[in-house]
Amino acid sequence: MISFVTVLGRVRLVGGLALGLFLCAEISAQTLLSSGSGPVHLVGSDLAVLEAQDVRKEINCTVTPQKPTLGFDLRYHAGFSVTVPLKELAGEENSLTILFRVTSQSPSTEPAYFIQRYTVPSIVEDAGGDALLQGSFDLGEGKYHVDWMMRDRIQQVCSSYWDMEAALAAKDRDIKLEMAPGAIEAAHIEQFTEEPPVARVLDKTPLKIKVLVNFAPQNSAASTMRPQDTLALVSILRQLDREPQFGRYSVVAFNIQEQRVIYRQDSEDSIDFPALGEALSTVKLGIVDAAKLQRKHGDTEFLTELIQKEMSGDDHPDALIFAGPKVMLDASLPEEALKPLTDVDYPIFYMNYTLNPQETPWRDSIGRAIRLFRGTEFTITRPRDLWFSISDMISRIVKSNYSRLSIRATE
Repeated sequence: MISFVTVLGRVRLVGGLALGLFLCAEISAQTLLSSGSGPVHLVGSDLAVLEAQDVRKEINCTVTPQKPTLGFDLRYHAGFSVTVPLKELAGEENSLTILFRVTSQSPSTEPAYFIQRYTVPSIVEDAGGDALLQGSFDLGEGKYHVDWMMRDRIQQVCSSYWDMEAALAAKDRDIKLEMAPGAIEAAHIEQFTEEPPVARVLDKTPLKIKVLVNFAPQNSAASTMRPQDTLALVSILRQLDREPQFGRYSVVAFNIQEQRVIYRQDSEDSIDFPALGEALSTVKLGIVDAAKLQRKHGDTEFLTELIQKEMSGDDHPDALIFAGPKVMLDASLPEEALKPLTDVDYPIFYMNYTLNPQETPWRDSIGRAIRLFRGTEFTITRPRDLWFSISDMISRIVKSNYSRLSIRATE
């Protein structure tokens, strides 16, 4: 997605008003013109600029490539940022068009073309500061070349060209990425799209899992949930949903700060991501019911009661999985309330998502409960942690289920 941002000193705005300067743009989504599905028809002058490989500065812009980085969704994300002095855009309304081509060095892959058009309002001649434009796209492993240009209404051009590589480290070669080598796609913006059908294992009874997810920001004092707060948690759920050996899913999404269950799904054959996303839109951090505030350790009581309810129900999952950021409560969960649950015969896991583990290196409240249940805790800090922890967890679940069935067969 490309956005138009005003920068005045240290003030960064998106279509906003500050220090007397108003900048507003009609922004449409970045469009993928083609990725090997057919011919692309470009204006002759645009194609000439892309092919020339000459850096042009008729519009005084500075292009900074953003090297590919692996996200928790196991896709490589790349892009660019462009700064343009506002005085370069001074005058009556203008229009800017960004066109760029991404070419894989893989001989079997066709180039992908992206375009973005938007308008710039009238800007005074003595305007200070810069306009910042940004774009992003997704890649598979491989080496790529980018041909990039921007032109205004009178056909002045700024152009740039660069090479980049998306490559896993040797120790991460076992990670299965979501995009094929050499693939080029528009950036995925919406996190809660429906997951495509999965070919499940048919010769065995499908495994049932229950997932309890604490949807909360990394910063417990934050007043909003940002996309980066939910990305890793949604990625955990997607990886579990894509596992062929799992066939039934129960999901409980909750928020400790609000002390409530946000979403519940009971024993379905896949995870309903659109419904989960809609439910999460109701989260209002920092707003707690007055009756809940009167309970001295309401958050501790809520978590304790939630664990009791979900572990003592009639359903019998093949594994129970907790996921979420660290939960540092003032009071510990009462062991006497949880001990009756420690005789469950299925494995319990905790996928602790923490971007800065050194800030709180000690166990959190959920981690201490998991230890009481003799469960396994994984710390998720980087995408590789997510991949390897889920691989380990699935192996343990399958092994546990096999052992349980073997014991029952001999009884």
